[in-house]
Amino acid sequence: MKTIKTPLDLSFSIKVSATDFPKREITGRIVTWNEIGATSAGETKFLADSITFADSTKLLLEHRRESPIGFLKSYTNTPEGIDAVFSIANTNSGSDALVEASSKLRDGFSVGVVAEKYKNVDGVLTISASNLREVSLVTDPAIASARVSIAASENENSESATGATEAETTKPTEGENEMEAVIPTVTEAPADTVEASKVINLGHVPMATTKPRSPIDTHAKYLEHTIRATMNPDSESALWVRAANDSTSTVAGFIPTRQLTEVINGLSSNVRPSIDAISRGALPDAGMTFEIPKITAVPTVAVTAEVASPSETGTTASFVSVSVEKFAGQNTLSVELIDRSSPVFFEELLRLMSSAYAKATNARVNAILVANASIDGTTLSALPTATELNAFTARASASVYANTQRFARNIIMGTSQWANAMALQDTTNRLLYNAGEPSNSSGLANGQSIRGRINTLDLYADASAPAGSDDGSMIVVDPDSYTWYESPTLRLQSNIIASGEIQVMYYGYGACAVKLAAGAFRNNK
Repeated sequence: MKTIKTPLDLSFSIKVSATDFPKREITGRIVTWNEIGATSAGETKFLADSITFADSTKLLLEHRRESPIGFLKSYTNTPEGIDAVFSIANTNSGSDALVEASSKLRDGFSVGVVAEKYKNVDGVLTISASNLREVSLVTDPAIASARVSIAASENENSESATGATEAETTKPTEGENEMEAVIPTVTEAPADTVEASKVINLGHVPMATTKPRSPIDTHAKYLEHTIRATMNPDSESALWVRAANDSTSTVAGFIPTRQLTEVINGLSSNVRPSIDAISRGALPDAGMTFEIPKITAVPTVAVTAEVASPSETGTTASFVSVSVEKFAGQNTLSVELIDRSSPVFFEELLRLMSSAYAKATNARVNAILVANASIDGTTLSALPTATELNAFTARASASVYANTQRFARNIIMGTSQWANAMALQDTTNRLLYNAGEPSNSSGLANGQSIRGRINTLDLYADASAPAGSDDGSMIVVDPDSYTWYESPTLRLQSNIIASGEIQVMYYGYGACAVKLAAGAFRNNK
């Protein structure tokens, strides 16, 4: 027989089945026999008749022994499980428990038992004998499936056994209304108490209030129920008046203002459209400049007459020199902020700094493309028409091919040009790049993505591009003509001893190589 020393968590569905305000009773099933739950220690279940009742049993609130709300009035042992009736004290916490149970805010049962005999049957921890210590009313966990948790440290002398069959039992208790006199004393459970929390999933029910559904919605009704509550403090009117009095305006100081962990950031993001539109490379491990060989002249071949000398052109090469640039940002923090803030703060700080880094590097690459791209010889309207846009992409593709022997594949658009492209129509008022039926469209450009297609070119919408319709707000590019080299980003922390603050610096190195400047072609407004 193996002794289990680790806590167990398993799932059952046990629910309060009825509440009776006049009688101040709560009824429901506190355990179901032979229902297997998957726990951290494996599958677990209670055999039939495996729980023995003590002489008296209190009903607690969330297993807090200092918070009794009632006592066990009677129970019935059925083939399915144990159904119980609890008499609830005429106290504020007892009244709240009745309201919570009836309104499904807190309608689960949790039994505390001492496991005496158990065994492992085909991988299922099977409890065959235990003593009931207490029952608690617990809150619905608001998860997708019902859950039962058992915190167990079984008796060191546990052994395999079969629980004895117990006949149907009814245990009455006197004095339903005099709770202070009739709630019996229960000794504290020993360390090997098993707490089996039986709750049922009711959806994501927030434990935000314990007020009943009050019929008080006018001054007249408030007066009526106030009078009834004065005449009978145990009536439902008393509960309704109490709920009506406890509003957010009368106890505003006890209503906390919560702050969510999500952070709104509309100033930066980690997208880098201009960098994504060109090729990428690894930055050399040393130096602030590096060179790339570039062919400046190639051999020629021509028609040659018999016995004539062939044409000869020597191959020459030069080097493209690329400067490495540092991109860095800094944030100064107080020691108090570091010591007292939530861990979420550090995650968000790094996320914001990495977004700033992405924004800065992307803007730098876009500026290099604008500065080096060939300029369209044809002046366009500020926001081109469909005809002008088609002609521009055609001229750009031809220019890139003629000057680099390569094909343009991407087009970078600023937000104004992107918006203009989404609205362009043909002569039948059909959207060209945002068509509902794409089989006959000229591409794809919509407001749900920064990627799309414009006349066979891959679209990259970039907020870093020149504003409005300025020159360079549209760039057609061969990605291999420009390459972005980048090192891994680094983070450095350094103390400022004098002020007791901490500096956090986020930085990295990057370089944009202009291999073939004519591999990019921009608009001329």
